[in-house]
Amino acid sequence: MEILDPAVKRVWTIKGLLGWGAVLPVTLTVDIILFFSNNNFFPPGLWTGILLVLSLSWILVIPRLRYHYWRYELRDKDLCAIRGIYNRVHTIVPLRRIQHLDVEQDLIEENFNIARLVVHTAGTRSTDVVVPGLPYDEAVRLRDTVREFIGQSID
Repeated sequence: MEILDPAVKRVWTIKGLLGWGAVLPVTLTVDIILFFSNNNFFPPGLWTGILLVLSLSWILVIPRLRYHYWRYELRDKDLCAIRGIYNRVHTIVPLRRIQHLDVEQDLIEENFNIARLVVHTAGTRSTDVVVPGLPYDEAVRLRDTVREFIGQSID
């Protein structure tokens, strides 16, 4: 099975920083309000401290664990993806069920030259499978390989 590009750990870390960085000022404001409201029930800085511990563990640990447990493989008749830290998900997408493919990048991924391969399948439930953290050229190559298979199976 193939592993993701190691740069995806940095991308996930940056996205975590941006997400948690938006929440931290709110929690800090709540702590300041509680401090000046003479509320003796909660010690000053409790909520900010809890958030800092949670956010630091999320930012520093989770991206490395996600990277460690993410694998994918393009086989003759299907695409296999295995992911999940606590709940392992083993997805097998038959290539004949694929409707269309996308190679996506956001601004952060573009700076690290990585992309996501998004596989849209036929069906009503869980119809999108995303393989993140691929080098851009590899994502394009995978997309083109699957597209060729789809074209051959229609003929």
